[in-house]
Amino acid sequence: MTRRQWVGPHPNVSITRQCELAGVARSTVYAASTRRAGEDSFELLLCKLLDEEYTRHPFYGSRRMVVFLRRKGHHVNRKRVQRLMRKMGLAGMAPGPNTSRRHPEHKVYPYLLRGLDVVRPNQVWSTDITYVRLLHGFAYLVAIIDWYSRMVLSWRVSNSMDASFAIDCLEDALTLYGRPEIFNSDQGSQFTSAGFVKVLKREGCRISMDGRGRALDNIFVERLWRSVKYEDIYIKGYSGMKELTEGMASYFTFYNGERPHQALCNRTPLEVYESGHGGGAKVVDRFTAAAAQPAMGTNSAGAVST
Repeated sequence: MTRRQWVGPHPNVSITRQCELAGVARSTVYAASTRRAGEDSFELLLCKLLDEEYTRHPFYGSRRMVVFLRRKGHHVNRKRVQRLMRKMGLAGMAPGPNTSRRHPEHKVYPYLLRGLDVVRPNQVWSTDITYVRLLHGFAYLVAIIDWYSRMVLSWRVSNSMDASFAIDCLEDALTLYGRPEIFNSDQGSQFTSAGFVKVLKREGCRISMDGRGRALDNIFVERLWRSVKYEDIYIKGYSGMKELTEGMASYFTFYNGERPHQALCNRTPLEVYESGHGGGAKVVDRFTAAAAQPAMGTNSAGAVST
């Protein structure tokens, strides 16, 4: 570490005094601070652009993101884009090496939903984590959704990707709504962690995990993120964790109880969850496209091709 790196914010010692003690010029320290601030601002801008483009086109991997950023006038290399996408927890949906950050020592479970008719509430729950940009930083949002009704059962925000906030979210959903027969997630380290899996096994849930690089296996949560971001987060531009938490509480109350859902014949997720009628889904074993169609019958609200 250089002498200049010794100097920084301190509750009792001014920058001027620190420079005297370290034997460095104040102008050098101020110039370095300005450069760091500029780099941080540029990284936040890149994250903002990546977040918006991924929400629009979640099948984009790092190569396409490099092309996208260059067309926006930002000449960054693929290595930098890959680093930022890892930091944000983003991965292209197409099969390939760029997937959710998986812990090499954690067990991965098979995907159990392909060809399954989801015909009742609490038959299948699903979860995922998404990146949320703030005015002066970023956060992560985790949610658990009921596949039959699309209802958000529980959610949490955090400033890190630690598994604990995902476990808290799971425990909350179990306390409020009982337990699902099947619980589905991606292969991210938060969901394959010993603590998360232990809770599911304790409750007797069958564990299902998306195929490698197949985010469409968890399509309803992906669509939830698109709604959350375009209907709330991008519009309001939250400045910090407190504002984000309050905003998400308000939005999910609206999403569950007031917002009509086209795939539920314009009923709300809460209405469908509580009545046990008008929801449903089925994952069709085709990798050509992914699109949930409007309800075709009493218990068939969506068919997802994978």
